[in-house]
Amino acid sequence: MTLQEKTAQLFGVWVGASDEGGEVAPYQHEMEEPPELDELLPHGLGQLTRPFGTAPVDPALGALSLMRTQRRIAAANRFGIPAMAHEECLAGFAAWGATAYPVPLSWGAAFDPALVRRMAAAIGRDMRSVGVHQGLAPVLDVVRDARWGRVEETIGEDPYLVASIGTAYVQGLQSAGIIATLKHFAGYSASRAGRNLAPVGVGARELADVILPPFEMAVRDGRPGSVMHAYTDTDGIPSAADESLLTELLRDTWGFNGTVVADYFGIAFLKTLHGVAGSWGEAAGAALAAGVDVELPTVKTFGRALLDEIAAGRVPEELVDRALRRVLVQKAELGLLDADWSATPAVLVEPDPADPRALRGTVDLDPAENRALAGEMAEQAVVLLSNDGTLPLSRPARIALIGPNADEPTAVLGCYAFPVHVGGQHPDTPLGIELPTLREALAAEFPDSELVTARGATVDGAGTEGFAEAVELARSADVVVLALGDRAGLFGRGTSGEGCDVESLDLPGVQQQLLDALLDAGTPLVLTLLAGRPYALGRAPGEAAAIVQAFFPGEEGTRAVAGVLSGRVNPSGRLPVSVPCRPGVQPSTYLAARLAQATEVSSTDPTPAYGFGHGLTYTDFEWSDLVVDAALTATDGEFELALTVRNTGLRAGVEVVQVYLHDPVASVVQPVQRLVGYLRVPLAAGEASRVRVTVPADLASFTGRDGTRIVEPGELELRLGAASTDPRLTAAVVLTGPVRRLDHTRRLHATFTLSAEPTL
Repeated sequence: MTLQEKTAQLFGVWVGASDEGGEVAPYQHEMEEPPELDELLPHGLGQLTRPFGTAPVDPALGALSLMRTQRRIAAANRFGIPAMAHEECLAGFAAWGATAYPVPLSWGAAFDPALVRRMAAAIGRDMRSVGVHQGLAPVLDVVRDARWGRVEETIGEDPYLVASIGTAYVQGLQSAGIIATLKHFAGYSASRAGRNLAPVGVGARELADVILPPFEMAVRDGRPGSVMHAYTDTDGIPSAADESLLTELLRDTWGFNGTVVADYFGIAFLKTLHGVAGSWGEAAGAALAAGVDVELPTVKTFGRALLDEIAAGRVPEELVDRALRRVLVQKAELGLLDADWSATPAVLVEPDPADPRALRGTVDLDPAENRALAGEMAEQAVVLLSNDGTLPLSRPARIALIGPNADEPTAVLGCYAFPVHVGGQHPDTPLGIELPTLREALAAEFPDSELVTARGATVDGAGTEGFAEAVELARSADVVVLALGDRAGLFGRGTSGEGCDVESLDLPGVQQQLLDALLDAGTPLVLTLLAGRPYALGRAPGEAAAIVQAFFPGEEGTRAVAGVLSGRVNPSGRLPVSVPCRPGVQPSTYLAARLAQATEVSSTDPTPAYGFGHGLTYTDFEWSDLVVDAALTATDGEFELALTVRNTGLRAGVEVVQVYLHDPVASVVQPVQRLVGYLRVPLAAGEASRVRVTVPADLASFTGRDGTRIVEPGELELRLGAASTDPRLTAAVVLTGPVRRLDHTRRLHATFTLSAEPTL
């Protein structure tokens, strides 16, 4: 291959599929001028960026457009190499008409890796069926500051929860033949003050023990095909130019052998935002040397600028060869280099239709089985924060549904769902999927109740002129369902989403004032939150009849919420992030050392209103009969515990057994507790299960003073609880023997087994 043919495999071109079935066209983006395909294609092309996710396109015609373009690409270069096509898939395939699943924060709330794995496999099958090869998910950033706009895209604030759920997503997506892309590597969510792209100031120990473990587990257990670097710099070193991160740790230590792709425009940002490169060529050389293989979304630095640097002797061609080898190996694994490769995707029975218009409407990316899966995920993710007995509602005669999210179809979607991410720029195009509003879902769930509705206020506006009508409706009703929360958007066009960071965790706009006015009305009030982050809720924890939290629960989300309100669904979600008591105590998560919690030497109190792992149900569970089979073990051993969980209520339900480790004395400061394992335990009324847990000593490891991971001898507590704030049983255990050093081959999981106990 010539040098230009080599570099052509190392970048993408941002395109949009034709809604008439013709070839894709380069996308005119505000940050870049589109390249001329006729000039690029004779040398080849590495990637096609978001052919389905750039503008609304019928899926069948989009598949036809992509197929025709791939034929053109392969025919234009002398090796016949097609491009890889990638798309966003954060909460479902980001394409017009594709299923909108709950956002990742809801995956965390479900505490169910197996369900996430099934969902990801379904997403992957849809993407593969139309010719896509790579998905830009999952996000493995650990929440460190809930003011950050991208909290909705994360799985939660605990590294083990993020790791286990994220790894399941990787496994599911790749089982369908789609390359998963871990992002954002690493530290993106720890930016100062929760600001998007702001510098990251974490220390080496926080990086090693909080930020990196989800990536480490996903690389080891999920074997992802790709990793995307973060935009941010950590202690002055941008991730895109960090060889110690992208090569020494990721490849040399962890054994990753896929491709590292740039976050969009991230290599150019080395020049324009970070100021560590003086030219596009310097930026390209720095990224290649660090270990970035592919420039996305389109060619900027890896084109002529890189060629000039190599010609001048400033960038060795060997770096291009290294990246090229990784790209071509990946294409070979996908079958793109096979002699019998075909550009025809599975959905196109007739690859060369006489009339492409006849294909319109023939491909369904939101079939009934997808909607059922989205509904299952939504139902498991709804969290009941509080309940004075008002829920489930018992056929109220008159329900007042009030709030800015009461009758808004997109209130259930995050910022990377297609109708929000792209559809908002095409207001005359139908949404493409059914999005029942909460009003419609409640009307169907309570057919015998009179349902009256008032908006009261907008999501983020300052107007209070709707308060009077809302209060009047509330006083005339048997119960108020108040629908508050967020509007997803991008870069300040929403209250949650990329670039929608906030200064405090007050509810947006005048929603808190509306909440207070309706609490004063005196009618029992069920606060229902459709949001992308946790908010301080003012008086509601002490005065609302019930609080229901749903994190952008997707296209079936309002039906799931309605089911929880009626009792058709027994809630089983648990908080993946703490809900603050006060709006101004960030950054603060449950994963905190003693001095990061409430103390007598500070006037601020970060104690949450509802802690990580919290969630109520409509039944009761009794925890008992804790037995510790091995309370004393060596630093290379394991602890064996067993307990009984019994459903003592009158209906079936799910308890989530959570295991937290408390290390009272360590050589470096530790969080008071951290999650090391969990299990959903479904039980019928009166049913009991014996839960056996094996906790390896490796899970007590942390980064010691010399920067290596160690397990120290000493006393520990294993707290078995229904939440971080609700320990039920505690096992006092002891590690004996010498300090033990560990590496990336250590054990990462506690193991659980269930056996039935006699039913009472």
